[in-house]
Amino acid sequence: ADFDSKKKRKVAEIYQALNSDPIDVAALRRMAISEGGLLTDEIRCKVWPKLLSVNTDDLPPLPAGKELREDNKDYQQVLLDVRRSLRRFPPGMPDDQREGLQEELIDIILHVLKRNPQLHYYQGYHDIVVTFLLVVGDRLATALVEKLSTHHLRDFMDPTMDNTKHILNYLMPIIDQVNPEVHDFMQSAEVGTIFALSWLITWFGHVLSDFRHVVRLYDFFLACHPLMPIYFAAVIVLYREQEVLDCECDMASVHHLLSQIPQDLPYETLISRAGDLFVQFPPSELAREAAQQQAERTAASTFKDFELASVQQRPDTVLRQRFRERLRGEERTESILTKPRTNRFVKLAVMGLTVALGAAALAVVKSALEWAPKFELQIFP
Repeated sequence: ADFDSKKKRKVAEIYQALNSDPIDVAALRRMAISEGGLLTDEIRCKVWPKLLSVNTDDLPPLPAGKELREDNKDYQQVLLDVRRSLRRFPPGMPDDQREGLQEELIDIILHVLKRNPQLHYYQGYHDIVVTFLLVVGDRLATALVEKLSTHHLRDFMDPTMDNTKHILNYLMPIIDQVNPEVHDFMQSAEVGTIFALSWLITWFGHVLSDFRHVVRLYDFFLACHPLMPIYFAAVIVLYREQEVLDCECDMASVHHLLSQIPQDLPYETLISRAGDLFVQFPPSELAREAAQQQAERTAASTFKDFELASVQQRPDTVLRQRFRERLRGEERTESILTKPRTNRFVKLAVMGLTVALGAAALAVVKSALEWAPKFELQIFP
């Protein structure tokens, strides 16, 4: 009963934020992040557009599918992916209903690609689109997905994988900040970060079998900075610390372990944790750490590259690793590596006690809001 009354209270707060004038988007972000997320699909239909600032009053009509499919370079690949997407539909859904939705799914994807020729389709994109289709229906899904594709997912939709790899490069520095032992074990195993690729580019839609967990994560990601999915990926690895350390220290074993995602994760705890880590180690700080070490070894001639790297806030784990190995070889190892780390653990423990989710949500919201107006310049050069 207590849970029900909490839920009722939250629903009331969400509607209050929706009905205030102007709409209280910061409150909606907090609701989407905090325990339980947005609770129902009915609420998501109202709140998701606000989180993406999509105007629902004048949605463009959907084009007829036939003209979209003729001469479309992506049509065959999209068709194959959508046909393979059976398990993304609720079990027990009648075939004809599912087939109708699959046709809509193809049309939404082709429509967004046609209107935005700068975007390139990637395998896994349909996993994101189907989530929106199932929650909000085809017309609204088209508008939301288009906005998302030109913003949060923009880096995945480049002609090359370079920017996607850059985002994956944040994974190890986050793990390193929280648990150097797991970080070093993974580096020794040379496992890399490819195990997290499908998590990242489908916002976990492809790897989680329970649709409720997927939409709960979408609430969270839509309310936050576009790099939040990589923090969530780091939190899953950290949560599995013991399994990782008990694993054979070789690439195949660790990759196999990590790419099989447990289905019974404590989602609310992990979401709260990812929020905390984002606040403590924001992307700019992780990127700075990498950039700083690069600067120490860059001659003036390569300064331009360094400047670009820091503008684009992209860490370079390899350089950082080399730097750390060099430090380890020197006498100063102890004093340099242990001091900040012990403080870090104390800081983590204290944060864990004080933050719960409230403060993290606020800080994440604040950073998302600061970031919103200028993000096209910054993260997506």
